[in-house]
Amino acid sequence: MSSVIPSRFGHLALTCALLGGFVTGAQASTLDKVKDSSSVRIGYANETPFAYTALDGSVTGESPEIVRKIFEQMGVKTINPVLTEWGSLIPGLRASRFDLIAAGMYITPERCKQVLFTDPHYQLPDTLLTKAGNPKNLHSYADIAKSGAKVAIMAGTVNLGYARSAGITDEQILQVPDTTAQLQAVRAGRADAAVGTQLTMKGLAEKGGDGVEAIAEFNDDPAHTGYGALAFRPEDKDLRDAVNAALKQWLGSEDHLATVKPFGFDQSNITDKTAAELCAQ
Repeated sequence: MSSVIPSRFGHLALTCALLGGFVTGAQASTLDKVKDSSSVRIGYANETPFAYTALDGSVTGESPEIVRKIFEQMGVKTINPVLTEWGSLIPGLRASRFDLIAAGMYITPERCKQVLFTDPHYQLPDTLLTKAGNPKNLHSYADIAKSGAKVAIMAGTVNLGYARSAGITDEQILQVPDTTAQLQAVRAGRADAAVGTQLTMKGLAEKGGDGVEAIAEFNDDPAHTGYGALAFRPEDKDLRDAVNAALKQWLGSEDHLATVKPFGFDQSNITDKTAAELCAQ
């Protein structure tokens, strides 16, 4: 009998300890986990110059390099990138496939319903990629709509909504998974133009050679200026706030400008807008 009682107490103690462990684990925030492991997972889509896989297999771009700098300040040494199609970035984040999105994602009111953004770390207008010489003379969404031209748009981007609002029909829209597919569509003649950020389209033009160009004059609504930021799960407000605080101290510094210069960003891309005001638009 005496041997049974301690055994029961032992089982009870073990059960309590395990339950306590589960509760503690459940309560541990993503911020705590990131700090404890000294590692963070970032979701990105291949889009130069925001986030992309370099020829040597490393992941770089404006957003991943900013993440490296900010998380170094927070004592986090390892960045684990997770390549994801653009349209799957927010679902992937919410499914905990990674801890944040570092892909130059624009802050929009619709996205603000699904994720938490830091304040933007850049502002940037859009433009078109066309065949060399812009044979259909396209300089706006309205031009595309009127001409019946076909435009390649990366699935999940804000450009899809802009195009439809301008009267471009779904028959004129070729949705593609990434910017490489946009370039291929224009080069092959499956699309008359591709639309995206100015820096992205310029990068595609350089990659595409003499057969394509990023047009210099794109007449767009000023409200379409993109404001890019890092994005987090709604339940990870403490992690977002910690990153945001570090960003506020660092953005505009010499180190920040030197970090983003290789990707075509400079002082002119810095903005004083906040995520709160952009989400409320």
